[in-house]
Amino acid sequence: MTTWLKCLGLGAVISALALPAAAQMTTTTASDITVRAGPGQEYPELGVATRGSPAMMDGCIEGSKWCRIEVNGMRGWVFAEYLTIRHNGAPVVVQEYRTQYEVPAVTYETTASIPADPAPGDMLLGPVGAVEVVEPPDTVISYIEEHPAQSIQVRNEVVVGATLPADVVVSEVPDYDYNYVVVNDRRVLVDPGTRRIVHIYE
Repeated sequence: MTTWLKCLGLGAVISALALPAAAQMTTTTASDITVRAGPGQEYPELGVATRGSPAMMDGCIEGSKWCRIEVNGMRGWVFAEYLTIRHNGAPVVVQEYRTQYEVPAVTYETTASIPADPAPGDMLLGPVGAVEVVEPPDTVISYIEEHPAQSIQVRNEVVVGATLPADVVVSEVPDYDYNYVVVNDRRVLVDPGTRRIVHIYE
């Protein structure tokens, strides 16, 4: 049974705009990325596409960062910010060039929700939403560097806009509006009101 049929067996029905082969775009994965059964981190993982894998992209959902691709024998959904296309001989991020390159639009419909299937004890980041990216001042960056914290591990990609589980303990940063936590060994700032990630310290 193909991965696609397995996804249907889980209860999802994906409906896309009819796209001729010419409408697909050749892309490359910019990092190791998780391919999911639907456009959201709550959907099951189909597998991991390694960095530099060639992929064919049908398109992306309007107003969303999720794009549908076929890569390494899998057909599923990934973030546009993890895909690149060629521009003047150099790779550029799909998310930043969607308008310029008229990336095709696809739609997604489901007849039943697909529950995530984490391993026992694993935590899942919540859905990704639009947030204003925060650029912390040097004083905050220094505080983060001087106060290392133990990393929590989650199965999802750590991206700006993702929601932290309610039981994840975050640390306050003195005289600053945002909290601090380490997720998958990446230091992030979190909006204490929404618990969404607003900055990833690289």
